[in-house]
Amino acid sequence: MSDTAADPRLLRAPPKRGIRLSWADERFRSIIWQILVVGVVVGIVWWLVRNTAHNLEVRRIATGWGFLSREAGLPVAESLIPYSPTDTYARALMVGVLNTLKIAVVGVVVATILGTMVGIARLSKNWLLSRIAAAYIEVVRDLPLLLQLLFWYAILQGLPAPRQALHPVEGVFLSNRGLKLPWIQWQDAHSFALLGLILGIVGAVFYARSARAKQMADGQPRKVWPVAAGLVLGLPVLIWAGLGAPWQGDIPALRGFNFQGGLTITPEYFALLIGLVMYTAAFIAEIVRAGILSVAKGQWEAAEALGLQRGRILRMIVLPQALRVIVPPMTSQYLNLTKNSSLAVAIGYQDIVSISNTTLNQTGQAIEGIAIIMVVYLTISLSISLFMNWYNARIALVER
Repeated sequence: MSDTAADPRLLRAPPKRGIRLSWADERFRSIIWQILVVGVVVGIVWWLVRNTAHNLEVRRIATGWGFLSREAGLPVAESLIPYSPTDTYARALMVGVLNTLKIAVVGVVVATILGTMVGIARLSKNWLLSRIAAAYIEVVRDLPLLLQLLFWYAILQGLPAPRQALHPVEGVFLSNRGLKLPWIQWQDAHSFALLGLILGIVGAVFYARSARAKQMADGQPRKVWPVAAGLVLGLPVLIWAGLGAPWQGDIPALRGFNFQGGLTITPEYFALLIGLVMYTAAFIAEIVRAGILSVAKGQWEAAEALGLQRGRILRMIVLPQALRVIVPPMTSQYLNLTKNSSLAVAIGYQDIVSISNTTLNQTGQAIEGIAIIMVVYLTISLSISLFMNWYNARIALVER
């Protein structure tokens, strides 16, 4: 290696070149084009706002958000929070938002599980299982989602009446009124216990990461499961017992012409959930299959040479690597499921679209109603995208 010192003139940064007010200067052209594009966009937005305001004034249509504080008089069949027709439009719309979230969150979880199972079955060495999975994927993906929702809703409406309800196991009834399941008499203590469970899971995850980091530093393994079990199981049970939550279950029973007690899953929600899950799971299955096939075959062969079973290889070696391929397109399917839930209006499930449509029909506030729908779906979609992008960054390969 030469001991000759480097010329300090070669270490200096090149001088910055100024912008010339000439069309031949590339930076000057880019600035002008950006100004023109922004000006055109602002002009279009200004024209749309001015034209809309003029048309509303000519037709004497009132605008504003004052209608949110008025009594709705709008019946809602199911809601996660207490609601009555005497409540305001704001509360009715909140019920619609929660109903949308209820179908989106449950649908994403169930569709992910079903799609992953079908995708793995599609790669099975069992000929029959593989062909059944392939037939399911091809048939469900080729049928319009709205048609599938109407099909499942018609099936549920064709079930027998409550007195002749299907009764597969004790406490479970399936009829044209929906699915009845045993439940608990929910109280505030149960809500605090559920919060304790969530905090316990978060604490267990952070403790596991801390224990893994310490093991990497000093090479000493640490048992994680005793602390994790105490946080995940012990904390909720202590809160439950300390606040005196009832332990007895609420078993549904036939009273007159309908069931009383228990948890009710309405036919509208049930049909929407089945349709969205079945449809989205078919696309997720292909994403999972492609992700698994993207892992080099040598990974399987090396793991089998060590004597590992195929299920363990798939769970511990292949799927963690395949996630880097699976997660980005999976995000699109989660967004599609959430947005496709707006088809609920076709089968009578009262989500944000259904309640907003009824609200704008009653009040005439069409612009505000459409704006509420857009803001709700935009917020949910951006939240899903941010979370999935964060998770994708967490599992991405990092060069040392």
